[in-house]
Amino acid sequence: MSGLDDESREMMLATIREFANKNLSPEYLLEVDKEGYLPKEKVTEMYDPAKLGVHLLLIPQEYGGFGANNYDMYRVCELLASIDLGVATAVFATFLGMDPIRVGGTPEQKKKWFTRVAQEGLLIAYGATEAEAGSDLGALKTKAVPVEEDGKIVGYKLSGNKQWISNAGYADLYLILAKDPKGVGWFIMEGGSEGLELSLHEDKHGIRAANTVAYSMDEVYVPAENLVGMEEGQGLAQAQAVFGATRIMVAAFGLGCGWEALGKAVSYSQGRIQAGGPLSEKQGYTHKLIVPHAVRLEASRAYIEEVAQRLDVEGEGLQTEGAIAKLSASEAGNEAADASIQALGGYGYVREMFVEKVRRDVRITQIYEGTSEILEMTIARNRWQEHLKSRSKYYADMAGESLALHSKAPDVGADMAALTLSALNQIFEECRLQKLTRNQHVLMRLGELATFAETSMVFCKKAAEETYSKGVRFDREAWQAMARTYARTSALKVVMEGIKLIQGYGTGDPASLTDRLKLLQVVKGQAGLMADMDLIAQKLKTVFKKA
Repeated sequence: MSGLDDESREMMLATIREFANKNLSPEYLLEVDKEGYLPKEKVTEMYDPAKLGVHLLLIPQEYGGFGANNYDMYRVCELLASIDLGVATAVFATFLGMDPIRVGGTPEQKKKWFTRVAQEGLLIAYGATEAEAGSDLGALKTKAVPVEEDGKIVGYKLSGNKQWISNAGYADLYLILAKDPKGVGWFIMEGGSEGLELSLHEDKHGIRAANTVAYSMDEVYVPAENLVGMEEGQGLAQAQAVFGATRIMVAAFGLGCGWEALGKAVSYSQGRIQAGGPLSEKQGYTHKLIVPHAVRLEASRAYIEEVAQRLDVEGEGLQTEGAIAKLSASEAGNEAADASIQALGGYGYVREMFVEKVRRDVRITQIYEGTSEILEMTIARNRWQEHLKSRSKYYADMAGESLALHSKAPDVGADMAALTLSALNQIFEECRLQKLTRNQHVLMRLGELATFAETSMVFCKKAAEETYSKGVRFDREAWQAMARTYARTSALKVVMEGIKLIQGYGTGDPASLTDRLKLLQVVKGQAGLMADMDLIAQKLKTVFKKA
């Protein structure tokens, strides 16, 4: 996917910022948040090609769209989330709703629906989730019963209930996942169809600017040509094909919210005087509440960019990598927003400073598009299979790649990433020998450790590149210091958590285990951590101006 050129992308981002400055002020968004409603007129303006045309991003150029790629979408989603995650979610639902058509639609369906969405600015609702079928799409109960005339299927009647559906109260178009005679399929349903009944808007903890509604369908008729792909039983494959891409977008939401909150804390710290000096000069403040979260956010960015760029070459797939990106960034965003409230003290706890709202909003990124727990299982199961298929060499091979990188770029922390990956390989193998993955908790923790280890490797790789993305706001010296810091932190976490898992759930000699996991080398590798954190704290002040 070629996507936008640099100039067009930066122009789109600048236009979004300008629109937000004029139409989505913090005061306005706080009022929307308080009342809890979708600012539909603002979203409609965002869809207006004369103003933004944001809905055109994922529509191919031949149908009147911009033809953006995954890298473009990550940049746009990060920015939208930094403005308001509720509004971003409303836009995201339209992107999500077009995905089944994009990956599984016939040429005729793509031409018809993409052209309509582009020209009419249709608001789309993505109807997959049900009360008992959240992350488990195989548990769907909504049914699509064929309607036949003269022995030919001419349509389907949809019956069932959907829950937690963004845009459902205002949607012009619904994409419905339902059981069909051969499995499950995606069906395109027009808004206002007979038999469609909407419930009240959900009163939510966060993203209160997003319209979230449950609805029921009682034999809602859709013509046969509205079955995506014109073939029954293809719905799950079509949904899974885009998990890599959609989870990248939600990962970018976590990134955008995390930096929006943390940036305010950094700016505040430069003007807040305590004990004779600004908080930005005090390690007790910066090294606990600011620097670790900045580092984890940028590690997540590096991984998001890596997966986005791979998707733009490979087209689709990378579901596990998308899960790693989302798990890393959503956890990082939540931790950064929480620390930012603490960093602002009493000011952070009141709504006027906006950070309190961001903290409530970003919480959803750990839930939608796969909860953190589901993602841990997804990652662990896939990497466990890779470990077995490779005869216990999957992470050992990655460790070798990181060592090779260290020989070429010794300043990015790749030696520590190699230690992390080597230790993880040993942990996986010990779990295999002792059959520890029979414990669900062990398997989930392996998913978390894999996320830290792989993100560390990719961060080092990205920090070693001569040129890197315009999405990175730090200079090379700062980004490399961040990569080293994250590599050290990840190494210690993986080794110590691995020891706890193996000793806690299995048996063995602790001395032998710590030797195989190279704990002593990992501990020695922490040297230089304080200097790097000091450097990062100073670099943050140059990026975020004093409040």
